[in-house]
Amino acid sequence: MPSAEASPPRHQRFLRQYELIDRVKSYDPQADEALLDRAYVYAMRMHGGQLRASGDPYFAHPIEVAGILTDYRLDTAAIVTALLHDVIEDTVATRADIAGKFGEEVAELVEGVTKLSRLEMGGEHARQAENLRRFILAISKDVRVLMVKLADRLHNMRTLHHIAKPEKRERIARETLDIYAPLARSIGVHRICQELEELSFKHLNPTARDAILRRLETIRTEQGAAVATASGEVTARLEAAGIAARVHGRQKSAYSIWRKLQRKSVAFSQLSDIYGFRVIVDEEDDCYRALGVIHKAWPCVPERFKDYISTPKRNNYRSLHTTVVGPRGLRIELQIRTEAMDRVAEEGVAAHWRYKGQTYGFDAQAAGADGGRDPLINLRQLVQLMEHGGDAEEMVEHAKLEMYLDQVFVFTPKGQLISLPQGAMPLDFAYAVHTDVGDTAVGVKINGELRPLRTPLVNGDVVEVVRGHKPSAPPNWRSLTVTGRARSAIRRHLRMTEREEFMRLGRAAVDQVFARAGRDRAGVSLRPALDRFAQPTEEELYEQVGRGRVAGADVLESVFPGLKPSELTAASARTRIEDGRSARLYVRGGGLTPGVSLHFADCCSPVPGDRIVGILQPSGEGLAVHTIDCPRLADYEDQDDVWRDLHWTPQAEDNTVSRARLMATIRNAPGVLGQVCTLIGEAHGNIVNMHMHHRQSDFFDVDLDIDVAGARHLTNIAAALRACPSVETVDRTKG
Repeated sequence: MPSAEASPPRHQRFLRQYELIDRVKSYDPQADEALLDRAYVYAMRMHGGQLRASGDPYFAHPIEVAGILTDYRLDTAAIVTALLHDVIEDTVATRADIAGKFGEEVAELVEGVTKLSRLEMGGEHARQAENLRRFILAISKDVRVLMVKLADRLHNMRTLHHIAKPEKRERIARETLDIYAPLARSIGVHRICQELEELSFKHLNPTARDAILRRLETIRTEQGAAVATASGEVTARLEAAGIAARVHGRQKSAYSIWRKLQRKSVAFSQLSDIYGFRVIVDEEDDCYRALGVIHKAWPCVPERFKDYISTPKRNNYRSLHTTVVGPRGLRIELQIRTEAMDRVAEEGVAAHWRYKGQTYGFDAQAAGADGGRDPLINLRQLVQLMEHGGDAEEMVEHAKLEMYLDQVFVFTPKGQLISLPQGAMPLDFAYAVHTDVGDTAVGVKINGELRPLRTPLVNGDVVEVVRGHKPSAPPNWRSLTVTGRARSAIRRHLRMTEREEFMRLGRAAVDQVFARAGRDRAGVSLRPALDRFAQPTEEELYEQVGRGRVAGADVLESVFPGLKPSELTAASARTRIEDGRSARLYVRGGGLTPGVSLHFADCCSPVPGDRIVGILQPSGEGLAVHTIDCPRLADYEDQDDVWRDLHWTPQAEDNTVSRARLMATIRNAPGVLGQVCTLIGEAHGNIVNMHMHHRQSDFFDVDLDIDVAGARHLTNIAAALRACPSVETVDRTKG
């Protein structure tokens, strides 16, 4: 194959061969230049006249992916893999061709990336689960597969605006936000994670993003001089104390602010860390010295200090975090770290992975004081989510939960440190120690005192699991866990007992869909649906419907292929969740039997997406459904026999509408209420009632009853309102 430089079209500017090779050799002088040359030319020749949605030649994409990876100083094999990552998928090239021309190592890496791209057809949840499953299994063999795939997705997101169909752009952006960005965060590749989040946010919620950017621009105009002054004063204080440091300010990204508006019931103006400073010092001891100087100079904001140096995050992130009321009364967040810590913070897994003999992997010796733990350990633990099966909905949600949440550090009685996601409870701790410990747990002592199993763990707790003689996993235990490891183990105990309930739910859902379309299911053969969905019996089909893997409307269409569009629309229309029969279609678990009625507690007004539990009512009043944080649950603290573990079915957010209430404090000005209503409409919420009260000359409160698809939908509406300059506070009102 010729090694001479290929000639790209003149209208397209991307890395040329010599530029790419110069980048690689700048950090790896021993890089195989001939191999890089051959891969560059081979990629251009194989992709030939293929074009991307932008109209640019396709080979520009793998070249740009390779360029992204040079920023993380990946080895020659990874750069070659980036150049070739699409040739098996999109050209006539085979794995054997790659192995023959570029070696077995490159062939294995290219094959690994290719497998991640070949997603099986199926429902949205099943497709996401299969995506995640393949990621984890591929990562367990070689981290470079993940790095190439993340760089591939990053470049695709940078050019996503060229895709014409908005629904396709939204699907890709949602997948990026749900799967790829959390994976990047889990292995510490902060720069890729942040850019993926920002690009996804731009396509998923442009209105909210534009509103936040406008607010940031206003703040930059008003406080820009103060921020520059603060940076200079911090530097001067450290120099006076004899500490050499680089100090530079930064502004939070629009998406990170959006996440805070979602998580916290605060107004935009109350966010304390829109501006932050990074303080880079020479040695670890200097981090603590700098912290002392800063706290002596300016008051520290209570409960805003975190020491990630003594207790690093699972992705090896190490830094001191503090928030102070700095110069001119400006609240600023500071991150204090060494140069080595800063590199790990930005590059994550790429910072300490290198060849050790013939194997590419984590080099703890090279990591030194700033390394310590292979950051892929926590991702490999997610394999346990798949060991016991279960539905795709749970697997994706729990995996995302573990990847997104920060940590809490607790200890065994012998002093062993156990890191768990924030919000974890004693059963999560038990299963983190060992599966057998979790299976036989019957109680817990926290700091020497017996405590309920639903007690959230906090940093520094000493946890001792009280064990029984045989495995026991009551149905309500899944509501007492947040980690995928604990839930997958509990699911192993419950799977067989759930099957009958899923079949019953699926049968009821099919009956309802048929009734909406004016069709009687009695006497109708479901054979066409069995053939279409490859199910051997009607019971198996009903189970798939009950689990949300097959839609009831698709069963109807299979049996009656000639239905009018209006009949199909009626069959798939959203229904309001009410007590009794319709509620049972969308709530599962708790050992429900046909004779037990459901009703939603007025004290907390659950909507799909809320974590829920059931409380068995006295005198045959049925099961009351509460949110897991409902204050009324304290009344049943010592009555374990009345608790029932409940879950929403996957169809709940897709097929239903629920009513929820937001209470907003709004500036009293002309047109403001119209802005609020417009924001709710743009977020696809439907206002059904509005009540204004506590009206003053400057502010007033308004209760907004809104029809929403679920808790996530309501959270997005609330966050959109918080981004509005005229809205002071927004809170969900329950009851």
